[in-house]
Amino acid sequence: MAEGQEQLLETIMGLIMYGGDAKSSAMEAIYAAKSGNFDEAEEKLEAADEALGNAHKSQTNLLTQEASGDSVELSLLLVHGQDHLMNAITFKDLARELIDVYRKLDGQDVSVD
Repeated sequence: MAEGQEQLLETIMGLIMYGGDAKSSAMEAIYAAKSGNFDEAEEKLEAADEALGNAHKSQTNLLTQEASGDSVELSLLLVHGQDHLMNAITFKDLARELIDVYRKLDGQDVSVD
């Protein structure tokens, strides 16, 4: 495998791995809030944000490569990686909302942003 192909595969795997980590952390945040452990829920959301930041770095590498005129080969694996990232972002946003609902059910004030 050529060096460029190896680097592309590594970047795509970053999307998949970090996207999966972010989604898992968001789900764990929901479970923690459901159990009334809101501090743990917030920690899990922070972990999800960190994983999403790493996934975005991988995505930015691909976008930068494309923007510099070095086109990125479209593959099923790349589409899968992008799918993981988008699902993780959506899942984290929904986790934030569910945690607020659990807080409200617990009698806590929840600010509306």
